[in-house]
Amino acid sequence: MSDKPDKFIDDDGLRLDGRRFDEIRPMKIEIGVLSRADGSCYLEWGKNKILAAVYGPRTLHPRRKQIPDAALIRYRYNMASFSVEERVRPGPSRRSVEISKVSAEAFEPVVLTKYYPNTVIDVFTEVLQADAGTRTAAINAASIALADAGIPMQGLVSACAVGKVDGKLVLDLNKEEDNFGDADLPVAMTQDGEVTLLQMDGNLTPDELKESLEMLKKGCTEIFEIQKKALYTKFGKDPVLDVDDIDDEDDEGLAQIQVELDDSEGEDVELDEDYLDVDEELEEAVEVIEVEEDPDKKGISNLSDEKEDDSDEQ
Repeated sequence: MSDKPDKFIDDDGLRLDGRRFDEIRPMKIEIGVLSRADGSCYLEWGKNKILAAVYGPRTLHPRRKQIPDAALIRYRYNMASFSVEERVRPGPSRRSVEISKVSAEAFEPVVLTKYYPNTVIDVFTEVLQADAGTRTAAINAASIALADAGIPMQGLVSACAVGKVDGKLVLDLNKEEDNFGDADLPVAMTQDGEVTLLQMDGNLTPDELKESLEMLKKGCTEIFEIQKKALYTKFGKDPVLDVDDIDDEDDEGLAQIQVELDDSEGEDVELDEDYLDVDEELEEAVEVIEVEEDPDKKGISNLSDEKEDDSDEQ
């Protein structure tokens, strides 16, 4: 364990790693990294490296553990022996058993287990490299792996932690802040802000706890957007609907965004022809649909009637 720093926050309000008090560490997510798992995720958060895999639903053995009207969520959190500077003894510890239990409970409110009675959904999370906040990082990875496995859920679960250093609250603790800080408050919540896991190590006043939950809501919202974007990327849909955030050279993306925006507002879809590449068949279809109105107000329905009359004569 490294020596305790003299100051965790400098005079400019920056932490040891250059972040502001309410900033989370960079996060990277890869989905479908294990071919034999039903769903999998590799997550890097700061220097944390987490691998999550989901298997099931599958028949639960022994049968005495089966739940007649629901599936059992079996969650395993484990730290590899090489994941920290001082080698961890292989196998389960009291800490890993406790984290596994509370993490499984964090998913119970969102996973629709009622559709799979007498089965088990196995979630395995392996910490390959630890750098503070491994339980919350594992929950974020497990949430993506469950979605990748096609497990029905009411929504994703996002997790983050708030700590107290130098008398100030900071979001998403790094290693030094976690080791030498005055408090640690890991929380998991749904996208609607419903808390599914809350633990605390240390002391916080009621006002500090209230402020911490507001910071955690902000942090979990940012993480949820990262998770959602990773899933959209894997399954071929861009979640961004803000045209200002799209490169002008991305013609196809801009056209798709304009379609989604117009549909969401209930207005007619109008696309610049420069952004829409159509083939010959589509051009012919457009010509048929875009009929100029004549004095008799002939419309598409009249055209359809004439086509039916022609077919009857033939």
